[in-house]
Parts: sequence; C-alpha cells; structure tokens
Amino acid sequence: MQFTAKQISEFINGTIEGDENAKVQELSKIESGKPGSLCFLSNPKYENFLYSSNASVVIVGQDFVPSQKTESTLIKVADPYSAFTVLLEKYNEVAAQMNNQTGIEQPSYIHPTAKIGNNVYIAAFSYIAENVEIGDNTKIHAQVSIAPDTTIGNDCTINAGVKIYNKSVIGDRVIIHANTVICSDGFGFAPQPDGTYAKIPQIGNVVIEDDV
Repeated sequence: MQFTAKQISEFINGTIEGDENAKVQELSKIESGKPGSLCFLSNPKYENFLYSSNASVVIVGQDFVPSQKTESTLIKVADPYSAFTVLLEKYNEVAAQMNNQTGIEQPSYIHPTAKIGNNVYIAAFSYIAENVEIGDNTKIHAQVSIAPDTTIGNDCTINAGVKIYNKSVIGDRVIIHANTVICSDGFGFAPQPDGTYAKIPQIGNVVIEDDV
C-alpha cells in the first residue's frame, strides 16, 4: 500500500512542509527511517534523528521548527502521537479490506445444527460443534475449535489455534488472538483434612461483551 504526503495530511488534518507528492509504503521508527517510510517525532529528545533520517515523511508537532535542514517532508499536526495512531488504524482498515476472506475451506468440520451467518470465513482444520452460532462477517482462522452451544457475534476475528469451550458467549467485533483458550477451568481446589486438595467442579461459562 502506498500513500502520498498529501493523502496522509488529509487523514490527520495536518499541514505539509515539503513535497506533497512524497510517497510512503511502510512505517518506521524515526531513528531507522529510510526512503519510502513514514515516522513521527513527538519526544524532543529524538529530534537529532530527524536530521539524519532518510524517511520520506515525518509527522511533527504544529509548533515544531527544525534547527537544521531536513530532507524529509514534514506534516505538522496538533498531536503527532495521536495522529500516528490514526494512521495505524487506517492502515489496519485497508489491510483488512485487502484480506477480506469469505467462504469455508476444506478440510474443516461444521456440525449440521450449527448456524453460520453471511460472509463468514472458516479456515481449514477448524471444528464447529453442534448448536454453535456464528454471526455475519466473522473470521475463523485455521485450527480453531468451537465447542457446543457457543455463540459468536458479528464482525469478530478468531485467530489461529483458539479453543472456545462449551456455552461461551462472545459479542460483536471481538478479537481473540492465537492459541487463546476461552472458558477453561478456573483455579478451584478445596483443601481436605488429609492435606490433599479436591478439585471444585467448574460449571459456569464465559461471556465476552462487544468490542473486546
């Protein structure tokens, strides 16, 4: 993905000093900036890196005045750190659109009683048990196991290797990262008179609400 300084300034309401057509296709730290990269300067102690940086575009504060000549195009904003965060979000949005997978890969197993929403992606080697409900636009990546009676909402991302136990409830727009286990037993043991511990049955479930 490639953006010009002008496009970036429009995303973050900045003003440009330098070449508005300067192009970037990656993000970097200011101390390791190279041609085609975008970085930001918010902490004054890193200012010296600006003058030796080869970054094509650098986001700086609105009041920043360089003490030396710089080859980078500067985009001035009220808060460089927050502006860079906005760009990271934009980057993720574009990346998600480019990787908008749908469909069911094989081999995978989906129980006949499972309810699968629209535009869902289920990767190979995933297991969807009985009475599972998966909402629209949710992505289930490789080697995910979803146990019976689990509900997953819309626009969720369940990354590779996740295990979700029985009767879990997961809301909308939830991201679960790789190899996470949801609804496994808690640490419940009762001390016994002989000094041993008896495991306490774990009969509850896990509820994860929206936007987690």
